[in-house]
Amino acid sequence: MSEPHTHHVHDPSDPSDAPRRPVSMVDVARRAGVSQKTVSRVVNGEPHVREELRDRIHEAIRELGYRPNAAARSLVTRRTRRIGVVAFGAALYGPSSVIAAIESVARADGYALSILRTETLDRHEVQGAVDALLDQGVEGIVLSEPLYLGGAALQVPEDVAVLTIGSQGLSDREDELVVGADEFSAALLATGHLLALGHASVHHIAGPDAWVSSRLRRDGWRSALEGEGLEVPEVARGDWSPRSGFTAMQTLLREAAPTAVFVANDQMAIGAIAAIEQAGMRVPQDVSIVGFDDLDVAEYLSTPLTTMRQEFGVFARLGMARLIRTIDGTPPAEVRQLVPASLVTRATTGRPPHAP
Repeated sequence: MSEPHTHHVHDPSDPSDAPRRPVSMVDVARRAGVSQKTVSRVVNGEPHVREELRDRIHEAIRELGYRPNAAARSLVTRRTRRIGVVAFGAALYGPSSVIAAIESVARADGYALSILRTETLDRHEVQGAVDALLDQGVEGIVLSEPLYLGGAALQVPEDVAVLTIGSQGLSDREDELVVGADEFSAALLATGHLLALGHASVHHIAGPDAWVSSRLRRDGWRSALEGEGLEVPEVARGDWSPRSGFTAMQTLLREAAPTAVFVANDQMAIGAIAAIEQAGMRVPQDVSIVGFDDLDVAEYLSTPLTTMRQEFGVFARLGMARLIRTIDGTPPAEVRQLVPASLVTRATTGRPPHAP
């Protein structure tokens, strides 16, 4: 089947080739000395073509500058090679890092991306974004940064692969791929680090309750305290921004006099440190702080931040590799994979004041 295209060359070896005539599969077949059908099978990625023929055809394609038309090829293969992404909170460090890694993997594997960003946490808006991507003929859906959607699962058809980048799936599919950080265990580790330094308790500044990651980090913190038989203090809450961390820390200093605080992300932790210093106190001599994410700036603060490092690029690449394998017909045996976060100990944690 001959395909339309946009690239034009003049092949001087063929006297019948008029200038600027589009290069076709016929030209490639003639140059490689094979049938047009064989060229079509190679171009469309079909198996069972001898390696020697495949190499010869690719060489002819390079020499002639042939470019298959993607739309025409999709009619033959019924493949769009397009993946849809629904992004929540894409301006934040974590989600934006995930999107960048997803784009890199998709481009390297020859997939185009359609990205839709939702403005609210409304389940109907998120489902509408999924439906709009399905209307574009995407072969896979990526849900970035899971939110609690009122207990209602998203609807994704069985013939479209689905991946959630996070710790918990969002769709109604049993074969939904879930790849993300083990945030519960990371929060256990962060809180345990502060308790091991001798702090009698650890307070917590949490993110918005609608975010799965916020709840998992809060639950890990609570579990660490309960595991040591300690009373669980009331949670202070922010919205991921430095300003909200500043305000939450002011409240804690006024009401609870904490010596150690686990903060659900680095941006709020930076705000919390500013509030401590504005109150005439020092980090970590008076209050120890652990953040979460390991922002680029965390290492270069005037007091470098102890934090939990998430490997955003790692789990985005792992997830995309699994999604593309599923699209290609070889899904992984395990649909869920959580990547450990690591504790990066810097200068914002120490023993409590007046410790022996």
